[in-house]
Amino acid sequence: MVTSANSVRGPAQPELGPSLPEGVRVRILRTAHGDRRAAAELASALTERQLTGLDPLPAQPPVLLRAYRQEVRALPDTTRRLLLLAAADQYPVDTHAFLRAVTATRLDTRPLVTAEVAGVAHATAGGIVFRDPWTRIAAYETASVTDRRAVHLLLARVLRGEGESPRRSWHRGAAALGPSRRLAAELRAAAHTARTAGDHTLACALVERAAALSPEPSERARLLARAAADAWRSGDADRARRLVAATDDDALGGLLALRAGNATDAFDALLTAAVRYAEDGPGPARTDHPQHAAVHLLARATEAAIYTGDLRRCREAAAVADRLGIVPPGTLGGLAAAFEGRYDDARDLLKAAAGRCGPGGDPTLLIHSGIAALMLGDHTAAATATVRAAASARAGGDGVTVPQAMEFRAYADFWTGRPRAAEVATLEALRQAYTTGQDNGACHLQAALAMFAAVTGDEDVCRERAEAARSYALARGLGLPAALALFALAFLDLSTGRFAASAARLRALAGFGPGHGHRAIRHIATPHYVEAAVRTGDTRVARAAHADYDHWARTVRSPDDLALSARCRALLASGAEAVEHYRTALDLHASGTRDFERARTELLFGGALRRLRHRTEARDRLHSALEAFEHFGSPQCAAAARTELRVLGEPVSPVRGADDLVARLTAQQLMVARMAADGATNREIAARLLLSPRTIDHHLRGVFARLGIRSRIELVRLLGER
Repeated sequence: MVTSANSVRGPAQPELGPSLPEGVRVRILRTAHGDRRAAAELASALTERQLTGLDPLPAQPPVLLRAYRQEVRALPDTTRRLLLLAAADQYPVDTHAFLRAVTATRLDTRPLVTAEVAGVAHATAGGIVFRDPWTRIAAYETASVTDRRAVHLLLARVLRGEGESPRRSWHRGAAALGPSRRLAAELRAAAHTARTAGDHTLACALVERAAALSPEPSERARLLARAAADAWRSGDADRARRLVAATDDDALGGLLALRAGNATDAFDALLTAAVRYAEDGPGPARTDHPQHAAVHLLARATEAAIYTGDLRRCREAAAVADRLGIVPPGTLGGLAAAFEGRYDDARDLLKAAAGRCGPGGDPTLLIHSGIAALMLGDHTAAATATVRAAASARAGGDGVTVPQAMEFRAYADFWTGRPRAAEVATLEALRQAYTTGQDNGACHLQAALAMFAAVTGDEDVCRERAEAARSYALARGLGLPAALALFALAFLDLSTGRFAASAARLRALAGFGPGHGHRAIRHIATPHYVEAAVRTGDTRVARAAHADYDHWARTVRSPDDLALSARCRALLASGAEAVEHYRTALDLHASGTRDFERARTELLFGGALRRLRHRTEARDRLHSALEAFEHFGSPQCAAAARTELRVLGEPVSPVRGADDLVARLTAQQLMVARMAADGATNREIAARLLLSPRTIDHHLRGVFARLGIRSRIELVRLLGER
């Protein structure tokens, strides 16, 4: 009897519901500190806008906290006082001063035994460890204002070490009874110190407290906007949204919309804010450097334009920059020029932007440098710029920017033939994007993962991720991930011989002429569209698309773009003419970095040589392509190369390492198999890979079939032997 892939399950836990969007589910679990009881309570109370990710999630589960407060109130006063001291030392800012406070006041810690017996908390050599974060919050919130003030003053008194002034200021501010300009100023200065050190979580808490103590409404609004920005950079998008709702900061609102709302609305808000900064100067909730802020906001507006692929908005942003006398990011002018067909201007502007990719620097500008390099076909420079963007963001404590850099790093990884390694990095970036409330970025990363799955032969994963990306993208006006997801499906069709379906999808992506299609995806799609169109015998539109692609390739002089254009020319030609174009393409590929496309060119060339009866060279080209596809982990392309070799009558070795587990499973199947063998349930695997349990079940059944086994027990044994 076959054991179901779902037959091994962990202990029952509250479920969050299958209809919950992935980004909301991940953020609920983060808000709930991983506590599924709290997460289930929070999920059950979500509004329609919270369910779609448009409004911030609730901060606390009231029913669970009510029960925990009652539990804490039942403890003796002496125990509660020690728990309050520990809670104030940890919540919402971790200050590491509990033991010093106990020593300084010679507190008797024996009452903690009662807390340990009750299972509320226990003492360790480093201090008190609460049962969970909600118990800690309950211990703090059940205390009186007077008792809280006393412990905050005590903790401030013992925080005298080097570098502890921001946390000392926090406790002083938390102990304040009412508005105080002096304390507000101290907290602002402490927040600046924390921010400079890259601790945006602490900076947010300090500035938010400074806002509460500031007597002037305009100053409160400005400080809340600053706190919201710190919350955003710390990765707490829900807190940022709650804070920005209390301000008139349209700039930060536009940024939040860019990362989790409608891209068109984000563009309008960001461009409006840029104009206000440049024309009006600093206002109640604005920066002291309006010109610098206007440039930064134009860079963000450019990102919104890239997401939408909207030519009109690119032109509008470029016109605004010109009117304000602001030199815009090179990607903005380059995009506008490319969308309008002014390829010489686009090349020059993009080259200037791509050149700004030295170590350090502003992460946003480095990301723009990477985008420019991608458009120019320089994937080595694109990878360098995006890696440096992520490193610069991490160094500044700006973890929220890391997945943004990975969105564009994925393209470089795809072109250079590293789908399996890139999939792991992109999956981690996807988790970070969801955790930090960047659902638009997560959508883009889902589309990238669909692209990798298409290359590595994981058809079900490709379709699930592409569908998830497209349904979300179309609702948010995100033209870039929608187009990328469609390309992934088209490539899957092309590599599995469904040429008519592929041509239909690619025709929509490779629209030719100024303003048609998304410039970035059109660039990826055209060579594949030409191939699919030739296979179906309908090349009229493909020829026009290739002419535009060739114009761009000759303008930017990227070896790989020129190689792909030569490949298109070979596909559209015949006989000896086609052979010469293929040779030209391979010569150009030798100077480029797109090794995967070089292998595809060899596959097509080998097939053309076979049909011309050039058997020896055809065999050599096809064997070279086969070896490359096996190295890249692209089974469909490898199968096409084997088919061509069999038609030649060439003996073809079986799939490399047929007895090797890695060779018999796709990349995704292998990942699922290893997690299942480690004891993870289908739901746990689905949560880790950000896929549906249904897809995981399908994968495990495929694993069982390919390995000739019938249960997870056999899977554990088989993997244990490897």
